[in-house]
Amino acid sequence: MMAMAWRRVLQHVVIPRDAAQVVGIRGFAIASKAKKGGKGAADAAKTPVLSKELKSTTVFGANILKEGSDPKLQPDSEYPEWLWHLLDKRPMLSELRRKEAKTLPYEDLKRFVKLVNRARIKEQNALTAKN
Repeated sequence: MMAMAWRRVLQHVVIPRDAAQVVGIRGFAIASKAKKGGKGAADAAKTPVLSKELKSTTVFGANILKEGSDPKLQPDSEYPEWLWHLLDKRPMLSELRRKEAKTLPYEDLKRFVKLVNRARIKEQNALTAKN
């Protein structure tokens, strides 16, 4: 009961920004007081126009620090080789089962064992869930 009373009291307390920074309280950004009608035209006018050259040389939104700038794109030779294979499609379990296990490359063999184990675990879970 006492906690509820304190909660009501503290709900209406306004903490100055300087004191909040010392204590470590985080707050939300203050929303702009734009009119509710006609948002589309006002928002379109406020968005910055970027040149095509700037768009093709900078990764916008990749900077996670308060201070600093977005990183510049490097030539392809500056990136590691494995980066270009991240989006390659890997064979599914059904495709791996059709091939002979002795002829599979090491990476595909590891994937085959992982997928077989995952399928076995799912099957065991389905059996135990029914009983």
